[in-house]
Amino acid sequence: MKIPVTGIVLCSAGADGRHSHKLYLTSWDGRPVPHTHAFGGVTSFDDGHAHQYAGVTAPAATGVPHVHEFYAETSFNDGHTHVIRGTTGRDVPLPGGGHIHYFEGYTTVNGRHPHAHAYHGHTGNELM
Repeated sequence: MKIPVTGIVLCSAGADGRHSHKLYLTSWDGRPVPHTHAFGGVTSFDDGHAHQYAGVTAPAATGVPHVHEFYAETSFNDGHTHVIRGTTGRDVPLPGGGHIHYFEGYTTVNGRHPHAHAYHGHTGNELM
């Protein structure tokens, strides 16, 4: 039995030179599945540097009020990385369709001189 499936494959590179592929399904047997959002940005400038980050949120239901969990590891700067994780705010409709989510928080503490960075931003429009 064959089941039609559609999705998106994302390739991500780690600081150690390895990479991985993640498959995000967008439909299963002709029915839409939960959606995700891309997000990214630059942390605050602390302890003489900042970090970049990017990722894709965890899936959430489509068509109802919702939030998404998110997780990413920052770029390797000044000899270390940080982790960001949290929950976005509620969905904010866009005039042309779709929606975004706002997020904010602080990274984990790390570095030669232990410190954290603030981050904030909004996701991109929903990925189906």
